[in-house]
Amino acid sequence: MLWGVGCWVKWHLEKHTQWGIDVLEKYIKFVKERTEIELSYAKQLRNLSKKYQPKKNSKEEEEYRYTSTRAFLATLNEMNDYAGQHEVISENMTSLITGELTRYVQELKQERKSHFHDGRKAQQHIETCWKQLEASKRRFERDCKEADRAQQYFEKMDADINVTKADVEKARQQAQLRHQMAEDSKAEYSSTLQKFNSEQHEHYYTHIPNIFQKIQDMEERRIVRIGESMKTFAEVDRQVIPIIGKCLDEITKAAESVDHKNDSQMVIEAFKSGFEPPGDVDFEDFTQPMKRTVSESSLSNSRGDGKSEPKFGSKSKGKLWPFIKKNKGAGPEDFSNLPPEQRRKKLQQKVDELNRDIQKEMDSRDALTKMKDVYIKNPQMGDAASVDHRLAELGQNIEKLRLEVQKFEGSHLSVVRASCRQALESLSCSSWSYSPCPKPGDQVVLSAAEVGCYSCCVFPLLSSPDGSYTEEQSQETEMKVPATDFDDEFDDEEPLPTIGTCKALYTFEGQNEGTISVAEGEMLYVIEEDKGDGWTRIRRNEDEEGYVPTSYVEVYLDKNAKGAMTYI
Repeated sequence: MLWGVGCWVKWHLEKHTQWGIDVLEKYIKFVKERTEIELSYAKQLRNLSKKYQPKKNSKEEEEYRYTSTRAFLATLNEMNDYAGQHEVISENMTSLITGELTRYVQELKQERKSHFHDGRKAQQHIETCWKQLEASKRRFERDCKEADRAQQYFEKMDADINVTKADVEKARQQAQLRHQMAEDSKAEYSSTLQKFNSEQHEHYYTHIPNIFQKIQDMEERRIVRIGESMKTFAEVDRQVIPIIGKCLDEITKAAESVDHKNDSQMVIEAFKSGFEPPGDVDFEDFTQPMKRTVSESSLSNSRGDGKSEPKFGSKSKGKLWPFIKKNKGAGPEDFSNLPPEQRRKKLQQKVDELNRDIQKEMDSRDALTKMKDVYIKNPQMGDAASVDHRLAELGQNIEKLRLEVQKFEGSHLSVVRASCRQALESLSCSSWSYSPCPKPGDQVVLSAAEVGCYSCCVFPLLSSPDGSYTEEQSQETEMKVPATDFDDEFDDEEPLPTIGTCKALYTFEGQNEGTISVAEGEMLYVIEEDKGDGWTRIRRNEDEEGYVPTSYVEVYLDKNAKGAMTYI
């Protein structure tokens, strides 16, 4: 139903439309407060994430190498992204709802004002027409009364015999004039009435319905607009739900990546002492006069130092590192208070740190040198002598740092050699992790726990940051494996049986000990196939055998032959 047909009380419409605008402004205020809450929540989340982030170049940052702490760090990062989505909600609501509705309210107020202004103009026009009709009606009424009085006066004068004929004629003319004026007033009143009825019909059936219809359309658009804004309100939230869900999925993924076994292994690698567990303590028989001895691998034994061994009841704490209370004071500069493995790592870290400092100082020196050259070529840009003092300081700093590096490298090398010596004394070929044992001259990568022995072999070892040892051509780091009783056993062993034949594809000059030279196209016997180290053991005759690169020969194995013997 149209408002122009069923609604006639203007005051009610004004009140209702103003109430609609008030509702719209109230909704705008609601959305504004929601955006402020979202921004505040996002800010608090960001501050929370920042609060628990590890500080750079601090001890706390080192703790984040474990899977559990890395998962926590990933959670903090995802919470930061999560906060960003709430900022997006605030921004979108501000631009798509608050801003748009604020402009729309201003337009709505102007439109409402225009419609009611048109309504007032139409009302004033019909009231003016009504006043004109009333005036015309009163004039017609007055003229009719005056015409009636003039007619009565004429009749009275005409009946009076004492009145002259001229007076009678004058009264007659006056009556006719008043009668004519009444007729004119009647015609005017009739015309005005007809015009008013037409204007009134136009007012109530055309102008006012049109204005009310415009107001109705305005109100319906307002209702539709606030409904669309509420829908946008929900869509803004819904748009970020997939991203928030992704953040939560990443947090779940980070939680699932927590590996307790890996973290435990990292703790072992970080804090292992490098000491061997003590052996059994020998029984001391006090019933016989004999020298009291203890096991070679006992808790307090120092190899060959000739000192008496402290007992568990003594003040010496031995090597029970996990149960010793740490000294709260600063440790020695060379980390000698730490177990061997931890000391080696600390020394390596110190060397790396000093090398980085040296590089920084050298970069600064190079930059100043270039600046000095520029000053020399262009004296107007600066005094070249002004940088000499700084260059001298940098040179002294670099020299000091290099001396520090040499000192710590020496300590590091001592720890490495001690670890290798301890491993060589405690391990034999039976505990070698390589199968078969490396051949003489092979390049090998061994950890301290994997240093084995092989008769008449020399393994140059050099420590590496990750705890392994790689072959280098440095004479300072060479360590010869001591001869053992295994030499005679290897000399007396029976020759290995052949397991196939091979053809040399290329000429190979076997210059290292344990290798054999072959010529291209030569046929030889295979006595041990490649075990994954890239070498195949072959034999030319009973006196000539050795290793050649597997890629240099084409092997034809005998399926019926037994597998080659290997040193395991």
